[in-house]
Amino acid sequence: MATASSSGDSSRGQSGTVMITGASSGVGLYAAKALAARGWHVVMACRDVEKARAAARSLAIPDSSLTHLQVDLGDLDSVRRLVEAFHSTGLSLDALVCNAAVYKPRLKQPERSPQGYEISMATNHFGHFLLIHALLDDLKKSGHPSRRLVILGTVTANSKELGGKIPIPAPADLGDLSGFEAGFKAPISMASGKAFKPGKAYKDSKLCNMITTQELHRRLHDSTGIIFSSLYPGCVADTPLFRNTPKAFQTIFPWFQKTITGGYVSQELAGERVAQVVADSGFAVSGAHWSWGNRQKKNGQQFIQELSEKASDPDTAAKTWDLSKKLVGLA
Repeated sequence: MATASSSGDSSRGQSGTVMITGASSGVGLYAAKALAARGWHVVMACRDVEKARAAARSLAIPDSSLTHLQVDLGDLDSVRRLVEAFHSTGLSLDALVCNAAVYKPRLKQPERSPQGYEISMATNHFGHFLLIHALLDDLKKSGHPSRRLVILGTVTANSKELGGKIPIPAPADLGDLSGFEAGFKAPISMASGKAFKPGKAYKDSKLCNMITTQELHRRLHDSTGIIFSSLYPGCVADTPLFRNTPKAFQTIFPWFQKTITGGYVSQELAGERVAQVVADSGFAVSGAHWSWGNRQKKNGQQFIQELSEKASDPDTAAKTWDLSKKLVGLA
């Protein structure tokens, strides 16, 4: 298994061991490739391990750079088994990338996790929230000079950006979190306690992801030195995240982003950007939400994107944190 060593480029920092969820396809897979190329050992935490192995080989990622572990982020028991399996490897953990996500905008009724939670929130937020807490001690023990925890956000959950203002099906909004307070089980399917909207359920879960990053920074950065950050790598319009959308959308959306908005980013470039946030010295800023803009320009540089009040309000974040802990069995 790989050990930490210098990459030969000071901007890329020192290599180490990173866990990436949802690394069998899309952005996660290309992030694994980019980090392995930097000398990192990548723990690919995926629902389908054999699919992940095949995908990694298709990109010529060396087997020696990888450890494959199974997890279904929508099942809290599966997350606990992942943590046990990781600890049994004896690997240290220097960085964690919370990338896995589901998006099911065509659902008419909420799909439920094994614990009874709406599936978008269960997978995208609760699974990662539990995983983060279960692995925090590993990150604290790491001897890496720049330990990092990175969560993938989205423009559609940040109302400071145009994509976050789109009212269809509705902007991301957790409301008063009455749905969480009431236990978030049937018939409740939204954090706000309001009627189920599958597209909004995804946005709300990603808003929770960005809230989690900010609250981790507030609570733990000063005492641990861990760098907590999120990013929006650009519109990866052909990612497998959209596999549950209509076929026409899967054709039209990439074309629209490439030719009309200029927002399109390839899976490979998005994966490289995730790797930069994990490994490069220029991204060692805790509490940052990194972006490259909604219109991609050649040689465009990263910047810290302002987050909406919904994502940055400390009171909302503290309440989301406390209720999430209860719902994943940590309180």
